[in-house]
Amino acid sequence: MPDKGTKKKVTKVGGGESSAKTGAKKTPSFVVTEESKSKAKTFRLLAIVAWIVAIGFEAGAIFLLQKPPINTTWLIGLIVADLIFAVTGSLLWKKANRFDPASEKDKFKFFIQNQLGAIISMIAFLPLVILILTNKNMKGNQKAILGSVAAVALVIAGIVGVDFNPVSIEQYAEQTAEVQALNDGVNNVYWTKSGSSYHIYSDCSYINTDRTTEIFEGTVANARELKNITDLCDRCENRAVKAKELGDQ
Repeated sequence: MPDKGTKKKVTKVGGGESSAKTGAKKTPSFVVTEESKSKAKTFRLLAIVAWIVAIGFEAGAIFLLQKPPINTTWLIGLIVADLIFAVTGSLLWKKANRFDPASEKDKFKFFIQNQLGAIISMIAFLPLVILILTNKNMKGNQKAILGSVAAVALVIAGIVGVDFNPVSIEQYAEQTAEVQALNDGVNNVYWTKSGSSYHIYSDCSYINTDRTTEIFEGTVANARELKNITDLCDRCENRAVKAKELGDQ
């Protein structure tokens, strides 16, 4: 069944793998474009800068711990600043990974690249937490407050830094091949700002609602890069399967 189209505004997204038709029997593969690599490089540089600043705030907090009397307000301010930049760095790094994912074939590199945010978070907070708890220049109440603030910051930064759904070259290839198999070899999907799935048909009822003001169009990689969408709409999948069955009759 052909796509009847939609009256909603459709914005074409550039970059990513070409949406041209490919041979159905071709081994699934995915090649990151130079544009995506360039974007990933920029995000990674910004992430590294943010992490360096975060560790700088940690160093400042450690310095204050060695200079009694210890100012609680200043230390909390440095911990919060450390948290802000650590989280910012992790979010930028994870975004970069969606533009230029690692391969699952190299397990060590795949783990480090996708979980670097969590590793940096440990570096940015764990030494500080230990020094606060072992500091002999603080009273019990002050140590409890600062230790709790630093520990909470460590947990928050660590959770944000972990990538619970890491992307890989192989995953991009598999998802792209799935769409191409259902879409006559074309790597082209649709999604919305608030949606959690990408769609083969722009007139799918899931994205053509009164709440939808704009629909984005691009490749499977584009949907993952920009919105971290990994799931194909079930309704579109069933519709495509039925269309192919009718076409084969």
